[in-house]
Amino acid sequence: MSLEQLMARQRDTINRVLEQHLQNYHSPAPQLQQAMRYALVLGGKRVRPFLTYSVGEICGASAQVLDHAAAAVECIHAYSLIHDDLPAMDDDDLRRGQATCHRAFDEATAILAGDALQTLAFELLTAIELQLDPQRQVQMLRALSQASGSRGMCGGQALDLAATARQLTEAELEQVHQLKTGALINAAVQLGVLSGSEEAQQYLDDFSQFAALLGLAFQVQDDILDVTSSTEMLGKTKGKDEAAQKSTYVTLLGLEAAQVKLTQLHQKALQALQRIPYNTQLLENFAEQLLTRDY
Repeated sequence: MSLEQLMARQRDTINRVLEQHLQNYHSPAPQLQQAMRYALVLGGKRVRPFLTYSVGEICGASAQVLDHAAAAVECIHAYSLIHDDLPAMDDDDLRRGQATCHRAFDEATAILAGDALQTLAFELLTAIELQLDPQRQVQMLRALSQASGSRGMCGGQALDLAATARQLTEAELEQVHQLKTGALINAAVQLGVLSGSEEAQQYLDDFSQFAALLGLAFQVQDDILDVTSSTEMLGKTKGKDEAAQKSTYVTLLGLEAAQVKLTQLHQKALQALQRIPYNTQLLENFAEQLLTRDY
């Protein structure tokens, strides 16, 4: 099976899992549930769930645990996109090729949908039916909560907002992206390892190093695509960061140097995988495709 076929199969899997969880999630507020589904299920590359599934399978995790872990990561990601697009944040009208949640519904409903998806993520990880050691379950909760909060994604968004109309140094920009984008990608990989066998836990740091480098490279590629691609290809507004006077790797380094940095980060990520004595070819192939995409 090719990488494209495997990714398509796993997208189908996570979409089915997300639909099932939402069907079992009975809210007394129907419009809120509609907004949650709109933001969670409709569209998306599913990068983070793919990493959770792929790493978890390498580490010997059960399908049931991976379904919950991958769904939890995607709930956090969807919540972050809803809030990122709000007028008080990035103020965007387009996401995944369709109207942003606050445009499709209203601002208050979008905020509540994001809040509800965030809490659903932790509900999924604490499901009593999961056949998982309680201590490992706590580690998974800790990994996802740290990646989502002020020391992770929220902290990165705060730094990003504070940097508007201010030229950042490369170190400052790296910190923003390690937190805003990289932290959740790292959590997706960590959840895959933590879902797995006891033996696999000794390689958690190596998997985490791969994820940190991949996450930063992913953002460098996003900055490059914001210049070289189109709104139609991206599914979101092209040139938004430049219009908002935000620092990017392209504005800071120039396009050619940003492409060099992307290549360097990619090579370091592959080197981290080489320290793991499992078959990580799938992750190598995925990194290659992710970092050479045009959307």
